[in-house]
Amino acid sequence: MSKRLALLAALTVLATPAFAADLMVAVQGVNGNNGQVKLMLFEREEGFRKEDQARQVLALPAAVGVVTGTFRDLPPGRFAVIAYHDENGDGKLNLRFGMFPKEGYGLSNNYTPSGPPKFKEAAFEVMESGARSIIRLAY
Repeated sequence: MSKRLALLAALTVLATPAFAADLMVAVQGVNGNNGQVKLMLFEREEGFRKEDQARQVLALPAAVGVVTGTFRDLPPGRFAVIAYHDENGDGKLNLRFGMFPKEGYGLSNNYTPSGPPKFKEAAFEVMESGARSIIRLAY
């Protein structure tokens, strides 16, 4: 019986994915305490920029200066983060003319797009040991 338990325990450990990496994101330049700061984590180009397609989403209380959030238990790989200050708390990044952000926003790598943001420009590696990213908001 103890051999069976040992085998079952070993198989359980082998079947469990080795997600251990954490990604800490510091969002700098938050200009108000209203609303929340949203962080959206993406792992591929398809669906990039669409919140419902993000791997994870964090909604953090806004605070003037720096807001920090952590995505936990990630597999190693390439990821990109979009951050925005949802100042009015409506749950979305408000746009002018349907394409220009009215609220503060930023991308990992502090990449500034000329046109719609692209995953490959914002993507960076998260290793098994984890990673950190600093995103500066533009208003």
